[in-house]
Amino acid sequence: MKFSDILGNEQVVQQVRQLIDADRLPHALLLHGEPGVPKLALARVMAQYLHCTNRHDGEPCQQCPSCRQHETFNHTDTFFSFPYWRKDKNEEANCDDFLPYWREFLTDCPVVEDYQHWLELLKNENSQPRILVRESANILRKMSMSSFTSKYKVSIIWLPEKLRDDAANKLLKIIEEPYDDCKFILVSDNAKDILGTIFSRTQRIEMRRLGAQRVAQYLTQRYGIDPQDALAVAAPADGNVNMAIHSMQQGSEQSEFHQLFVELMRLAYMRDLGKLRSWAERVADLKREKSRRFLSYAARQVRENFIYNLHQPELNYLTRQEQQFSTRFAPYINEANVERMYEQFCLADQQIAGNGNAKIILFDMAVRTTILIKV
Repeated sequence: MKFSDILGNEQVVQQVRQLIDADRLPHALLLHGEPGVPKLALARVMAQYLHCTNRHDGEPCQQCPSCRQHETFNHTDTFFSFPYWRKDKNEEANCDDFLPYWREFLTDCPVVEDYQHWLELLKNENSQPRILVRESANILRKMSMSSFTSKYKVSIIWLPEKLRDDAANKLLKIIEEPYDDCKFILVSDNAKDILGTIFSRTQRIEMRRLGAQRVAQYLTQRYGIDPQDALAVAAPADGNVNMAIHSMQQGSEQSEFHQLFVELMRLAYMRDLGKLRSWAERVADLKREKSRRFLSYAARQVRENFIYNLHQPELNYLTRQEQQFSTRFAPYINEANVERMYEQFCLADQQIAGNGNAKIILFDMAVRTTILIKV
């Protein structure tokens, strides 16, 4: 990997590059930010750049033996720790037992780490993986040995907020007073949940979410989707690259939601209560979480159609399919009804989340729509 592969956060990239060039990288650095930001990718590039024997133009050369080892996740002086679970309560497992899964994870998520995908690879999505005291002992053992091929050994700890208290306490001394050839890079999705004594012993750099345009550009380059469709997917993700990717991969669901939204609005305009009742029953049959996702989609469509009336395309995030419908439908969403229509979708979502009767809630919402659409 190279620094140029990191999405956004150019100032952070430049900062860490300069620290390494000046041989001033802190002994314990915490990269933190919300999920969907390329923090683990940056930690990996930092380790590779630190070990590269032929750096040039501010990038690792990708040709020296150290770079080739990094590319295959086999560098002898780079160690990864991450949350895992014990298959057997009596088994004293550590991260080394899960390295095949870890290498697959890094291969599948080269740009932005996806915790949900890690759970899928562990084949136990109902578990709560943690970093156990056994792994802390493993870290201490590895970091106490002399480096093999490089000036520095690097320990990358992904999600230190998932360190059990006994595991975190075991690492306190080496993180505060490490050996001269030790560097720790901690990568966190939720820094406030890190044990305070660990947090206070690190220097911290926050990474920010990306703008919608940058996420859309990445989706277009990586997956080859239409730029307009990419922007429509990226905007609701609010800078979370993983969320945008998941939304893109669920394109069939979005198409289904669009058809349901179009049908609702047409039936509401015709005030066909019989068919609206059937519509409400079909949406309720989607089950709770999917029907809630539809309501979230519908609320967003109300907003997008209202903005569409402003005739400023740069403010809209509609797919080509959605835009085709909006060219005629948008005038029906105006200053007189936009807030109440948006609020009714949000209210229905809240009521279904609270285990209300979905059929009654959705039919009531559909009837209200028949009134609001002609305001």
